[in-house]
Amino acid sequence: MRKILCIIALSLVALTAYPLDLPEIFGDNMMLQQKTNAKMWGWSQGGSTVTITTSWNNKSYTVKADKKTGRWEVKMQTPEASYKTFSITVKGDGKTVTISNVLIGEVWFCSGQSNMEISLGGFWNCPIEGSNEAIATSGKYKHAIRFVTIPKADALEPQDKVKGKWETCEPANAPRFSAVGYFFARTLNDMLDVPVGIINCSWGGSCVEGWLPKEILETYPDGLTPIDDTDYHRKMVMYNGMLHPLMGYTIKGFLWNQGESNVGREKEYFERFQTMAKLWRNGWNQPGDKLPIYTVELPGWRYSGVNETEAALFREVQHKIAHSLANSGCVCTSDLVYEWEWDQIHATKKYEIGQRLAYLAATRDYGISGVWAENPEFEKMEEVEASEWDKAVIAGTPVAANPNDKGKVTLLYFTNALDGFDRMQDIEGFEAAGDDGIFHPAIVWSSNNDTRPLLKMVCPEVPEIKHVRYCFKNFVIGKLHNSRQLPVVPFRTDSFEK
Repeated sequence: MRKILCIIALSLVALTAYPLDLPEIFGDNMMLQQKTNAKMWGWSQGGSTVTITTSWNNKSYTVKADKKTGRWEVKMQTPEASYKTFSITVKGDGKTVTISNVLIGEVWFCSGQSNMEISLGGFWNCPIEGSNEAIATSGKYKHAIRFVTIPKADALEPQDKVKGKWETCEPANAPRFSAVGYFFARTLNDMLDVPVGIINCSWGGSCVEGWLPKEILETYPDGLTPIDDTDYHRKMVMYNGMLHPLMGYTIKGFLWNQGESNVGREKEYFERFQTMAKLWRNGWNQPGDKLPIYTVELPGWRYSGVNETEAALFREVQHKIAHSLANSGCVCTSDLVYEWEWDQIHATKKYEIGQRLAYLAATRDYGISGVWAENPEFEKMEEVEASEWDKAVIAGTPVAANPNDKGKVTLLYFTNALDGFDRMQDIEGFEAAGDDGIFHPAIVWSSNNDTRPLLKMVCPEVPEIKHVRYCFKNFVIGKLHNSRQLPVVPFRTDSFEK
């Protein structure tokens, strides 16, 4: 009996003698943020000593694991970004772990729902435009881009671990990469000439509440009640199972593509998204609104009807958030849908989205000049007497034959359109209304004889224009851009709601 007990005891010792453990995200091919004190953590026997050595400076860091939890944490000084690869050696409890092929560059955290989750390989009947070429040529960025995709993992309590390993950029791996994330990384690498790493932590169909913790959700009137009985509409489970285990991994900023599951609840979204941004920034030890967070405007889709406005109201809130939340921005996507995609919520154009996100990051966070990143946005309107040139434009239109015509035009002013727009005539998508709030299609053209670029508007049915809308519907293709092909943000000047 003693012999048997001795064997069991020795077996237990063998099972627990080398508990040194690292999260999967700290592994081969990983990317670390340059010129920072990059955080790294793991677990070992409580109270034991762990030594971490980085090859780029041959510096060793010694830490002690917490006596109760066994968790340890260290901050490693990282050098300037380069394409040279390094290694990290972790020693503890008689065990040595070597992490190889480590790159130092720019790390961005991507999250949201399916339009962020969708990979270069696409979904069933949901292709990505240009995907085969992007995958085929991805090997050109093998030295420069790294990706980790966090698998879907829900939990009712905050977790310490989640799976997800870094992968190199090559055709065998690229079909699994988030399309938006990949095109962002590729564009940013082309602009900065430094490695770019993407952590994709997203779940199709998730609502913003899915990425918030229980203690915050319990302060809301709807509490923890899910939107419906689907897994992806449950609250807090993505935060607990996927996000919480990654909090603190040193990054440059966040990219967020979500909103479809919150359409119709835009008023709550305005506050809850900003709460989420504050929570995330604090969780990554960057309080004071330091970490940038760039979002993607909701794509066109039918919802309750292509001419209804619940999605337009949500987009309006997205841009309000971008203006009210420090270090944030929202890229416009109104022009990135095809006519047949009115019933396809996963629009195929993802390259332009990633590109526009990269332009925001490059200009705001990396000081790249000469590139335009800000979309034209409506600024103000005024009514003036029509000039002779205006009258020549109006001649032959229904306005000229309207007995109520007062010989006036409405001027529309925009920001971020210093060199004018991409067309002079046949500008579509504008509607005008009088005091009755009934909107009618308007005639709009671009001025070419004013000191400041602007648009001019008249409307046959509305002799005295009080309110203007542009592309303010669930599904409408925006066709107006500034001279750098950045689309005009949809807007309204009224407060009428159906």
